[in-house]
Amino acid sequence: MLSLLRQHGCTDLVLIGPIRRPSLRSLYPDAEGARILARLGRALFAGDDGLLAALVRILGEEGFYVRGAHEFLAHAVVPPGILGAIAPDDQAQADITRGIEVVHALGRMDIGQGCVVQNGLVLAVEAMEGTDRMLARAGECRQPGEGGVLVKLLKPGQDKRADMPTIGPATVRNAHLAGLRGIAFEAGHTLLTDREACVREADQAGLFLIAVTPEPLAR
Repeated sequence: MLSLLRQHGCTDLVLIGPIRRPSLRSLYPDAEGARILARLGRALFAGDDGLLAALVRILGEEGFYVRGAHEFLAHAVVPPGILGAIAPDDQAQADITRGIEVVHALGRMDIGQGCVVQNGLVLAVEAMEGTDRMLARAGECRQPGEGGVLVKLLKPGQDKRADMPTIGPATVRNAHLAGLRGIAFEAGHTLLTDREACVREADQAGLFLIAVTPEPLAR
């Protein structure tokens, strides 16, 4: 990959999109790959943020500049507020506050960026499986009564140039299939792909979409 980038004169890189973290046993690196793995060192055994931060550092040392997707997708980063026709009620707001506390705790341990909370009960937390599979699991754990809330945030101290939280129309559909009431995501630090489609899907499904600023809510 590095050889191809140099061959084509690439200097700036954007890391975007999902990637499955491979097992170390499945890797068969060439000499360059082995050199990179050795430089990653203990980061290979860290969480996603720790590993990606190490990759960003190494890419910089190799002469590349990693830039954040939000620099080019400014329209996909939204300010605080409600999107669409539906607003969270008091119980949903309480679940959002609880979710922020949980995700901040997860993030400090570099585990995940999201969780699902229903009436104060944490139904599921996101780990390496990703948001969609977490939502499916939350649907299986759903309790009687009003549905839960998906909370998605940037990890505390996370570098936005890698693995920025992302919400898209598929996330909204999967939240609806899981029986949730809505989605709360971090304003200014989440990519909202296809905003119009997200709002349309949410309105049709009866879900709220809200961009939040975690610090005031977490207090």
